[in-house]
Amino acid sequence: MRSFTFSCELPNGVHARPAGHVETLCNQYLSNIEWQNERTGLSGNAKSVLSLIGTDTLLGDTCMITIDGEDEETALEALQSFITNEFPHCDSPLEKTQANEEQQPLPRNLSNLTKSAIRATSVSSGVGRGVVVKVGAINFDQLPYLPEIRALEEEKSELKSGLAQLSKTIEVQANTSVDTESEVLAAHLSILKDESFAQQLNTNLVEGRSCAQAVVATAKHYAEQLQKSSSQYLRERELDIRDVCFQLLQTIYGDEHYTSQLALTEPSICMAEDLTPSQFLELDKALLKGLVLTHGGSTSHTVILARSFGIPTVVGMKDGVLEASIGQEVYLDANLGAIVTDLKEPVVRYYEQENRIISTVRERQAAFKDTQGMTHDGKKLEVAANIAHSVEAKSAFESGAEAIGLFRTEMLYMDRKSAPKEDELYNIFCQALDAASGRAIIVRTIDIGGDKPVDYLNIPKENNPFLGYRAVRIYEEFIDLFKTQLRAILRASAHGPLKIMIPMISSMEEILWVKDILAEVRQELRKEQVPFDEKIPLGIMMEVPSVAFIIDQCCEEVDFFSIGSNDLTQYLMAVDRDNAKVTKHYNSLNPAFLRTLDHVVNEVHRHGKWIGLCGELGAKGSVLPLLVGLGLDEISMSAPSIAATKERISKLDSRECRQLLNKAMQCRTPLEVEHLLAQFRLAQTEAPLISEDCIKLDLDLRSKEEVIKTLADNLFLTGRCRYPNKLADDLWAREDVFSTGLGFGFAIPHTKSEHIEQSAVSVCRLAKPIQWGDEEAQFVIMLTLNKHAAGDQHMKIFSKLARKIMHAEFRDALFNAQSSSEIEQKLMTELEL
Repeated sequence: MRSFTFSCELPNGVHARPAGHVETLCNQYLSNIEWQNERTGLSGNAKSVLSLIGTDTLLGDTCMITIDGEDEETALEALQSFITNEFPHCDSPLEKTQANEEQQPLPRNLSNLTKSAIRATSVSSGVGRGVVVKVGAINFDQLPYLPEIRALEEEKSELKSGLAQLSKTIEVQANTSVDTESEVLAAHLSILKDESFAQQLNTNLVEGRSCAQAVVATAKHYAEQLQKSSSQYLRERELDIRDVCFQLLQTIYGDEHYTSQLALTEPSICMAEDLTPSQFLELDKALLKGLVLTHGGSTSHTVILARSFGIPTVVGMKDGVLEASIGQEVYLDANLGAIVTDLKEPVVRYYEQENRIISTVRERQAAFKDTQGMTHDGKKLEVAANIAHSVEAKSAFESGAEAIGLFRTEMLYMDRKSAPKEDELYNIFCQALDAASGRAIIVRTIDIGGDKPVDYLNIPKENNPFLGYRAVRIYEEFIDLFKTQLRAILRASAHGPLKIMIPMISSMEEILWVKDILAEVRQELRKEQVPFDEKIPLGIMMEVPSVAFIIDQCCEEVDFFSIGSNDLTQYLMAVDRDNAKVTKHYNSLNPAFLRTLDHVVNEVHRHGKWIGLCGELGAKGSVLPLLVGLGLDEISMSAPSIAATKERISKLDSRECRQLLNKAMQCRTPLEVEHLLAQFRLAQTEAPLISEDCIKLDLDLRSKEEVIKTLADNLFLTGRCRYPNKLADDLWAREDVFSTGLGFGFAIPHTKSEHIEQSAVSVCRLAKPIQWGDEEAQFVIMLTLNKHAAGDQHMKIFSKLARKIMHAEFRDALFNAQSSSEIEQKLMTELEL
């Protein structure tokens, strides 16, 4: 008998994934292998995932492995090496969601109305209203069907048959699934085939018990065992056991007796601890108005699916905080990362207004979905989408994407036990091409390693992953992985226009090496007589600054370029954008960055090649004039931003944008560039300070919050403001100092703000007076002036208005006006504008 001790270094302790690694290794040996946790005193069979989980091993626990049998020496050597070198990398810390105190505060227009908002992290935007329904939980104490008990041998036969059938079903599903769904199915399959699970089922199946009772007893056994764990993470793994046991009941007795727990009967906000992709797909999307997940990250397959269906989704909500609202109606505001449980009339009215704004914008932008990106003077600029999985492609094109400018394939490799096979990748790319209907898709080869770890590759952690072993730099070591991906892309290219793009290129040597490998793969496919696009374009990411200085040479070897603005900014400015101490230096408006872009675009076009931009910069409306000025061929972004970007492009003149870029490149600081952009926006429309579209008469508004929201939202709809909530917050900041109610039924809220692009005087005459501080107000004149506007103009207007309001004749003229144009003329005349 041999043994050794060690300390557990896993952040989440021994749960299913690391236990699976241990089980796989231990099952290669004949010896009995026992794992003992010295803190808890619990022991388990190291050849069983469930038995290992049952030891409740957490970070820092001292454990002893005992090996007894004929190959104990060999097993000891292998296990010691595994525990030392591989075990610490079998898991990674859980994705951290933004803590409530770090989130942006709720807009004052909402927070003034309710204090019952639960915060979470938004991963799919939108607003939904529905009854809170808890899904995913299976209650074995309230099963709908209990079968008659038969002879023991019959029950054993049923159990054996059920286990085999369910295993086969899950294996088939696993072979055709991808990403997170595949990982979940693999975990469920490991439970079904687990030695301890089978033993527990057989132990519970005794004379006088049915299969169903044995399955229920087994589920409860593991539930009790896991719920004793000191780790919240391990306690939550009990869901997988319940899921498998319920599926086993369905397999043995049929869906008619054990139906899904996920049927929705009314508009619902579904709350779950963990929701698998298959569970999500079962939900009726017509009734699913929102999703609240205790766990989950922005790249999980379930979240990707939620985005593709346009379901508002938040993650990271604290356990239990929404329990009291089960069966009650709530608003899920994924735009703000909030669940609002107080549905009093003011809150309902707030969201009715919010939904009206969303609908208005959606209808307005719908006109641009099927159009080309084109400036006012006829200059084309293709607007494409960034996706991480083929399931996103359909919604991207429905949102108006003219192409897929970036298919991030690394997500297909993460959160799983092994790399996807060639056929799986091929099918995924073909699915995306089906949705594209002839439009181009740029597939970026795997950008993993460094800051995007993949467990099964065992790439060591690095001090500076952004500058380390990642993307193209790992391809030589993992050449089979790279070739498999190239084969899949090439095979799929026979079905539609795919392009290959290589990330993190920094030298000509890398380009030439990639081309050699690509040539080898092409030749292999030709020998196998596998069809592919012989002229498939090859491009590179323009993100490492060194490429900017050899861009002319690169043009001789590749067909296109795509600027990764996020990485290019951080590399050019030598800034780790995840380091809070230096993030102030991370600024894509730095003139050095703009000059680099201009040089690259000019050189690429001089050589007759194509260049796009696929970073987040593309979706920033304030920066868009500079991108138009660059003369890019394409910009790509997340799908929800596409229609709005096309609308903005349609209002720009490419020649004016070029002149703006020239001035920006002569600036000395990013702040100067910001001011230049602000002045450009002011000059773009030159909207008058007072106009009819900012005057609203006889509205049924019932609070100060409703008035400020309505007027700020209207400024957004009229194109004078991009962030109405922020503008409203600036107005409230002044109200906090002193109320702007002047008496005589008038109020003059005002601010000089960076969030108003076109200064405006807004007017709202109410159907009935409302409380405004200590006064009542029925006529509201709101002054919102751009912070770059001249001097103290807003205070001069405020003072002049205040003096005019002292006169009954002026007040009566406004109150009795028959039209908005009459009010416009009166204010223009009296204020001498």
